[in-house]
Amino acid sequence: MTELQFLNIIISVFFAVLGASFASFLNVAALRRAGGLNFVSGRSSCPFCKHTIKWFDLIPVISWLLLRGRCRECKTKISPRYLLVELVGAAIAMLCFIRFWLTWMTPLSLAVAILLYAVALIDLGTQEIPNGLVLALIPFAIASVWAMPEVSLLSRGIGLLTASLPMFILALLIEGAFGFGDVKLMAVCGVLLGWQNTVLAFFIAVVTAGCYSLVIILRGAAKKGAKIAFGPHLFLGVYVALLCGSELISWYLKLFGL
Repeated sequence: MTELQFLNIIISVFFAVLGASFASFLNVAALRRAGGLNFVSGRSSCPFCKHTIKWFDLIPVISWLLLRGRCRECKTKISPRYLLVELVGAAIAMLCFIRFWLTWMTPLSLAVAILLYAVALIDLGTQEIPNGLVLALIPFAIASVWAMPEVSLLSRGIGLLTASLPMFILALLIEGAFGFGDVKLMAVCGVLLGWQNTVLAFFIAVVTAGCYSLVIILRGAAKKGAKIAFGPHLFLGVYVALLCGSELISWYLKLFGL
């Protein structure tokens, strides 16, 4: 193993730990918000016995595995959601580094991914996308003008409306088609990605949301008038488009000889 390969492994592990730590916080914040609790103040406690959780039981991934998914005090099972959310967070951060390595795109893509992950987790619990998170994405969309010079200002301007305008019209015409939080989120992400990658991101979101809905219907779990959170699907679409959108579009066009 060369020194460069060893360095890559060390930095990848660092980003994985960083991503899992962010995800752990976001998960707690999302669950508290869904429960109408203050997600800033107050120490973490077991939702069953209310015992305050010690710091060594809050280590992302490791603590859940060591405790075998149970509370140390009351032995009640802890939802595997905690482990899953933290593992996904680790993968999100590590992939940002692997894709962009030591460039400005690594911290930018990680910041965008973490904010979008927060959107996804909160939308899952509340079916709302906080305006604060959408506003927090704007500086990174602006910074991407310098970090991603290959995306022209014209493309970004068109991207602003590529998905958000049709979504806005559908939201006005069809009740429950899209939330206005989804519309605002895609407007900002359109500036970040440019119009081509925005189309790809929206396509991925629609396809995954459609597949998820189909699975629910086939399992007989769908309730009349029920809505699904679209934020997690937008997160996936934008994240994939940000990391490898150009490559996916090129591959797709080559299939048709274009």
